[in-house]
Amino acid sequence: MTAFKSIALMALIAGAHGFAPQRVNSPRASNAIRMAGETKTVDAGVDVSEGIAVEGLNNIIGTNGVADNQPNERYKAISLQSLDKLAEKIPELKEHLYDIKLAGLIFPFKASPYYVEELVNWKAENVRDDSFYRLIFPTLDMLETRHRDKLVKAHEEGDPANLIKVVGEIRADLNPHPAGQKQLNAPKEADLTGVQHKYSETVLVFPAAAQTCHAYCTYCFRWAQFIGDDELRFAQKEADSLFNYLDQHKEVSDILMTGGDPMIMKTKSLAQYLEPLTDPDYLPHIKNIRIGTRSLSFWPQRFTTDADADELITLMRRVREEGKRHVAIMAHLGHPRELSTDKFKDAVNRIQKEAYATIRSQSPIMRGINDDSDIWAEKWRKEVQMGIIPYYMFMARDTGAQKYFDVPLVRAQRLYSDALRNTSGLIRTARGPSMSCTPGKVEVTGVEEILGHKAFVLRFLQCRDEGWIGRPFFAKYDEKAVWFDDLEPLPGMELPWDENGLPRPVPEALN
Repeated sequence: MTAFKSIALMALIAGAHGFAPQRVNSPRASNAIRMAGETKTVDAGVDVSEGIAVEGLNNIIGTNGVADNQPNERYKAISLQSLDKLAEKIPELKEHLYDIKLAGLIFPFKASPYYVEELVNWKAENVRDDSFYRLIFPTLDMLETRHRDKLVKAHEEGDPANLIKVVGEIRADLNPHPAGQKQLNAPKEADLTGVQHKYSETVLVFPAAAQTCHAYCTYCFRWAQFIGDDELRFAQKEADSLFNYLDQHKEVSDILMTGGDPMIMKTKSLAQYLEPLTDPDYLPHIKNIRIGTRSLSFWPQRFTTDADADELITLMRRVREEGKRHVAIMAHLGHPRELSTDKFKDAVNRIQKEAYATIRSQSPIMRGINDDSDIWAEKWRKEVQMGIIPYYMFMARDTGAQKYFDVPLVRAQRLYSDALRNTSGLIRTARGPSMSCTPGKVEVTGVEEILGHKAFVLRFLQCRDEGWIGRPFFAKYDEKAVWFDDLEPLPGMELPWDENGLPRPVPEALN
């Protein structure tokens, strides 16, 4: 078997996923949405073996949210199997194919035509240094030396069975489910296979039909959702058990739909979860619907020219107007270049002016992509100008290629502060740098001298124990620390979590 046939086999086994939308089986959602008519196929110029059911022509008539020159496009995923064809169109890619394909055995790869054509700077002096190339195309450099050598050796030996075994071993070493997602966050009910409830007021749902994206970030902390291993995957197969759970938990005010990307779903599948919430008397304690998505960067046409884009906008508006609930698009936006295209601006326009939804931006700070205060300041300025609310700067989670992308806590805090100093007060809604870790969301607020020791000043923005939220605490200053478990207490003090990362009881003296 040749080297690249072996790679193709591996990709088919472990990395190439199609998408099948779920049937709308909720009784409340059965008459949810009338879908658009026949879909025609438009050649996007890329030969792709992986299909996604988000597609279609511009069927929008008489709306103000879409520019007249929006082209008719159909979404077609660019997979590992179609990279050779893409390289014929983009010669700058050819010399990197081996690197991408081999790294793509470990890290899931997918790109969208929009992203590749409009965001990657293929004319950069070294395209591998371009932020948007680095964000989407995996490289062997993302692996530690021992893992890289092990993978290359197994690939060169040409034994597919051993290669599969080695890939599994390397992936298992990359902490596929950080922060206790499987062990600590998931309810025990057997039918809640795609639900997490870490904080009392917020429930996360991972719809089965949303467990893919229009493209994959190389640093994705949920990469385990996309590698075809059901043991590692969260996937909620239907909505009714979720609603039953919510009915029993009146403390919950927020649903966060996540994945993957819920906006990869056909609107009729999304309606399973949203249509019931257009009734204000149904689960009235649910006040806020958040939808985590990268689609504004990877495929903004989802909101404008996809076949069911109108139905999507209408559904969100109905949740807002009829259901009397707040709808927030939690947009993954990490660089001002993402905000620059007409397609992005048209999508934002529709979401805000027709769906009446709020857009909040959040992103991790990643080495080689956006670890620059000027990038963040420019991004936040543009977002505020467009009516997008800056929300979070996150740290790289302890999974996947964290060591390749991580930024030390001290540097991230300095970049965050420098970015804020160069912006107006309207931008200071952004919180960070924040670690979404086992005990909760921990923000690094600064560096000070405490009792004669240089120290990090930190606080919980969220915590498994609500008593810690908002309370400052301290840790030894460490220039190399990148994650909460790198931190050590000051002399005579304790960190607010134990050796397992779980919060300690709040001392009585602090109550």
